Parts: sequence; C-alpha cells; structure tokens
Amino acid sequence: QVQLVESGGGLVQPGGSLRLSCAASGSSFSFYTMGWYRQAPGKEREFVAYIHTSGTTNYASSVKGRFAISRDNAKNTVSLQMNSLKPEDTAVYICNFRPLVGAPYWGQGTQVTVSS
Repeated sequence: QVQLVESGGGLVQPGGSLRLSCAASGSSFSFYTMGWYRQAPGKEREFVAYIHTSGTTNYASSVKGRFAISRDNAKNTVSLQMNSLKPEDTAVYICNFRPLVGAPYWGQGTQVTVSS
C-alpha cells in the first residue's frame, strides 16, 4: 500500500521560516517527480514547487527566492524549506509524487498558517 504523509506544518509569524516534509511508503519512488501544492480557503489548488529525478527544480513565481525544495531518494522523502513567510502563504500544503505513467499520489496535507 502506497501512502504519503506530510509533517512540519504550524503557525508562524510573517517573516518566519518553516520546513515541511513528506514521507512516502509502500514502493520505491526514485523515478518519480516530487512536488508541493497548496490550497487556501476558497481558492483552487495551486502549484508551489517540484523537483525532478535529476534534481532540477521549478517554483511558482509567488514563492521563488523564498522556498527551496529538496528530495532524498533513499528515504523516499521530499521537503520544502519556507523562508520569509507571508500571510498569503497560509494554506494547506500537499505533497505530490508523480510517476512517468499514471495518476500521481497525494498526501492529505499539512496546515501552514502565517499570522499578521
């Protein structure tokens, strides 16, 4: 059984930092693209960042320069370091493991709240 579990969410002040992690189990994910999405109340789910198997990364313009994504294939994990957090970063953050073929796997999400 494949399962993705996020951790590290919480409440932080504007300008603060937080590190999210997502651990997958049930298979080997070395050939999957790993990423993070987020969904704020009343808004559609939006892309945040991804990291390719080669280590190539991409970020949404809203987080570029503030967030950094990384992966550990041996541990089947993807992390998101979030710095200089803003109130508009408040959302449920959801990890995503995407295979070459087929539907991706999604975690249940972890809440990040940036208070003003």
